[in-house]
Order: sequence, then C-alpha cells, then structure tokens
Amino acid sequence: MKRLPRIEQYGLIGNMQTSAHVCDDGSIDWLCLPRFDSPAVFAGLLGTQKHGTWQIAPAQPADQTGFGAVAERRYRGDSLVLESVWRTPTGSVRVLDFMPPRDGAPQVIRIVEGLTGEVEMVSAMRPKPGYGSVNPWIHEVGGRMVAEAGADALWLDTCVPQVEKDSVIVSAFAIGAGQSVAFVLSWRPSHAAAPDVPEPQAALAETLAFWRDWTRQCTYEGPYREAVIRSLIALKAMTYGPSGGIVAAPTTSLPEEIGGHRNWDYRYTWLRDASTTLAALLETGYRQEAQAWRRWLLRAVAGDPENLQIMYGITGERNLPERVLPWLPGYEGSTPVRVGNGAADQLQLDVHGEVIETLYLAHQSGVAHCADTAVLHRRLVEHLAQRWQEPDEGIWEIRGARRHFVHSKVMAWVAVDRTIRLAEAGALDMDPDYLVELRAAIHHEVCAKGFDPVRNTFTQSYGSQELDAATLLIPRVGFLPPDDPRVVGTVDAVRRELSTPDGLVRRYPTLGDRTGVDGLKGDEGTFLLCSFWLVDGLALTGRLDEARALFERLLALRNDLGLLAEEYDPVHQRQLGNFPQAFSHMGLVQSARLLQLLTGPSRHRGAVAVPAPRSASRSTRQSGADLTPQHA
Repeated sequence: MKRLPRIEQYGLIGNMQTSAHVCDDGSIDWLCLPRFDSPAVFAGLLGTQKHGTWQIAPAQPADQTGFGAVAERRYRGDSLVLESVWRTPTGSVRVLDFMPPRDGAPQVIRIVEGLTGEVEMVSAMRPKPGYGSVNPWIHEVGGRMVAEAGADALWLDTCVPQVEKDSVIVSAFAIGAGQSVAFVLSWRPSHAAAPDVPEPQAALAETLAFWRDWTRQCTYEGPYREAVIRSLIALKAMTYGPSGGIVAAPTTSLPEEIGGHRNWDYRYTWLRDASTTLAALLETGYRQEAQAWRRWLLRAVAGDPENLQIMYGITGERNLPERVLPWLPGYEGSTPVRVGNGAADQLQLDVHGEVIETLYLAHQSGVAHCADTAVLHRRLVEHLAQRWQEPDEGIWEIRGARRHFVHSKVMAWVAVDRTIRLAEAGALDMDPDYLVELRAAIHHEVCAKGFDPVRNTFTQSYGSQELDAATLLIPRVGFLPPDDPRVVGTVDAVRRELSTPDGLVRRYPTLGDRTGVDGLKGDEGTFLLCSFWLVDGLALTGRLDEARALFERLLALRNDLGLLAEEYDPVHQRQLGNFPQAFSHMGLVQSARLLQLLTGPSRHRGAVAVPAPRSASRSTRQSGADLTPQHA
C-alpha cells in the first residue's frame, strides 16, 4: 500500500493548459485532461492508488512495499522540467518529467535515463477518468496502448513492452548507463484519430528552450532572484494559454485543516487572484500575459459589468455549480471533495479595486491602450459608485451573513482613486470631478467606521472586534501613508493577535467547533499570503531587518522545489491547502521586490511606485504595488 505523502512532497509540471503533480516516489497522483478544470484521470491525490496514479520508479525486492523516495530532485535550470534521481544497490537512474507547452492535445512525457550500473524499473499506470470513478477500456491499437472512457482517450507510447493487468498498464525493463526509455501519455478525444507517434527528445529540447526564453524576460535582479524566478514559473504554469485565464491553483479540495471540511476547488479564474498575479508578472517585466488576460476579461464580463461575477471558468464560463464527489475519501480523509465553487454567486466589492488596479498598473507598465477595456473600466466604476455602501461576502468569501468589510471598502477606494489618476493623465476619457468627492467619502467612512481608536487598529468590518490580516494592505495600496499611526497600530495589532510565535499570520480568528464569522466551523493553518503582507507592513513602517527575517523564514517553508501551498501548519510543520497557490507565489514576488526597492538605490529595472494617498493628512510615496487575498 502506498504511503500517504505530504503536500510538499509533490512537484508540478505543466503546459499552460493543465498540469500534473509528481510525488517524490515517482508517482503522478493528480492530472486533469485536457484542461485544469477537466475531470482528473489520476485522482490518487484525493484518494488511493485505485483512484488513478502513474508511477515510474526502481523495482524493489518482493518483501518491501512501495518504491521509495528519490535520492534527489530538482528542476532543470529555470524550467518546469523535473529531474528525479534514484540510487540503488545496482546503479542509479534519472527520470525527467515534463509537459511540452505547445498547441494541440496535451502530453505528459517521462524519460528514464540510466546513469550508472543497471537498474530494474517499473512503470505502472492506472488510468481512472471521471475523478477516479470510471474504469476505462484498455486495449492495444497498432502496438500502442490506449485507455478509452466516454469522450476521452489516453494513448501511452513507449519502446518497451506493455501489458495490461487488472486495469493497470505495466512495463518492466532494465536500464543501463547511457541508455534511455521514454514514455509519452497523449490525450485525444475518443472519437478522433490516434495522435502522432511522439518524439520525446525533440519535445524536451523545445520545452527547455521555451522556459529559457521566457525566464530571460524577467527584470528582477535582486538578492532573492532564484526564489522569484521559481515563483514566476509557477505563476506562468497556472495560466491557461489558449484564453489568457489564470487559475488560483491547479488542485481542488486539498484541506486547510487535515481531516477538516474547508476544502475548495481553485481551478477557476478569480478576478482578484488573476489581477494580483498579473501585478506580480507586470512588475517583473511580463506584459504579454497582461494583454492576454485583458482580452479574457473583456470576453468573460462581456457587455454585462452590472452582473460582474467574482470568478469565471478559464475560458469565461459563468456557471460553476459546486458539488461533492462522495466516492473520493479526500486527502488524508479530509472531506468533502468538492468540484465547482459556489462563491461564484457571491458579492465581493473589492474585486473592482483589484481589476482596476491591474489596469492602472498595465498602463504604468506601457501596455498599449485598449478602447474596449476603457469602456468596461468606466462601467465598472459607475456600477461600483452605486453599490459600494452595500455589505458583501468580502475577500475571504465568507459563507455567513454579509458585512461591511473594511478591505472591501478600501479596495473600492482604490478603484476610484486609480480611475481618477488615469483620467487626470488623459489615459481614460472620463470626468473625474464626481469621483473625487466619492473617493473622499469612502475614505472618510472607512476611517470613521472601520477603525478602533481604543486598540489603535483597523478591524475586519464596521463595528466588529475581530481583526483581519487584509487590513495590512492599507499602506500597500496607498490608502494611508505607512508612517500614519493608524497604519503602524494595525500592523502591530495583527502581529500581536493573528501571528504565531514564529511570525506566521492567520487570516482572521476561527472558532474550532463553533461557527465563526466566516459561517464555517473548524480551523485552518496560517495563511502564507498574509504572512507576506506582514513582511510588507514591517518593511513599509521602517522595520526592514524584521521584514527580511520574516521573509527568509517564509522562503524556508518552500518545498525542495521552491513551491508553496496556500497555508502552513506551524504545529505539525507541513503545508496545507491547494498546491501550488498563486497567491503565495505572488506574495513572494511582490515582497521580494518591495524589500529590494526599500533597501538602497533601486537597481530594479521597471520599478513601479505605490500611488500616494490623496485623502490622507500626510502624503508619501513608497515603492511597490498592490497585493491582495483568498477564498473559502
């Protein structure tokens, strides 16, 4: 029986259409085909081997179970080509796992290379489409193995013999030094003709060239370049190339608490997540992704900004019904396993701010003007002007009663402020006069109703006592200057009441067996993006040494491949939540940039400044750009 791996034991490979999770024992336990949001053909991550896996690893003596973990693994250079090395008593072997980023049907390619001696190897693929619920028809066609189920066909090509045994496609072979054996899994619609016989070595060269060319565009030259590049690659891997949409994470239902029910599907495009991801990409020299996302935004919102959704499918789908898959036991027994996401129907007023902030940043970064986007921008602001005083579900997508969340109001202010700036710069044909009054009104209300003068901190919502890590963004987005006593007090309060002893930050208080403000029972780990926000808050308020120390502590939480999940459990010292998480890697990139820009003369090409607050009593400019949030 296969051991249960921790989330951080997985690596990611992908092709900007979908991705696969490769465990350190050589098993692919999660793969959705042909898209991120398609049903998984390997769902062992949320169940057991019988729900679908594909393992390539050295064979073991009969009296041992499992294949054992790799001796070492890494990505080859600045790429998404994963190298895993095993050392056995008879020799050593390397497996290269990757997905070519090309048009057409997706492929997973696994190349086994002999390094020393001779090693007995086994490839065992158990395809289980429909999230592990369907037994496919496995048969041979012209010497090639194919597994068909409904609309899907999986073709497995290799040069070594393959046999089907108990619904598993098995290849046993020996690999000597200097030899190689390739396995290629290709998806096709079951009614379509067979895919071409692949050329694995050519695909490897193309894949390495793609990532080499892409990472060369990065403009960040700071001290944390390795971590930034790896995070940018992870963010790029979460984009859906054909449409420009960006998923929040490529997994569903990895738990925020082991054994808990805070398990959600993140394989969709949140306006908030995508906007902030693009901010990180824009700030490090990547503009093509912003142009593609802008076209996606126009298609998704269409001519209906008054009915703006907070999230869409990766090609703009609006209907994302949430349902439970009862046959999957969940990761380490964490149920339910959900697909779809009911938050699509929520009201989250902050998304206007994140979207408009990104449009503003795109303009500042030199992305060409788009007349259609300008029309959408104006309509979004007009709609927000009518609704900003309503309560909403907020940044954390609560499933309880709506509230007047401070973060939502602050981001409404951001939307209006950035619109005024673009209009004053002549980049947006809009009369800003009435918006100037609106901006001042929002600012006044937030400071009057969302601030607790006794504790000297902004609170989660008007009149509440709870704190919220999202208020750490107040100086980052320019709502108040970093040296404002209310900002310093908020940073200190969050650090005091929401932080663990090692400085990691929770989003807001949870109540265990009792229902909390989010309408849910149960607890969760510390939220990695919020911890990066605290890095920014400390840096902006002049505590750079403490900010750097916390940032480097967060870097140490990455797995051996530089990847971060959504949350971290400091008690059991393990990652939690969907993996890898765009928010976590976006937070890493933006905190690295901010630290670089605040520690001496800027050597960073393309630095972007946080807009100075227009309604505050003092005005200051700090380097950086907007961050932001997460869902339930």
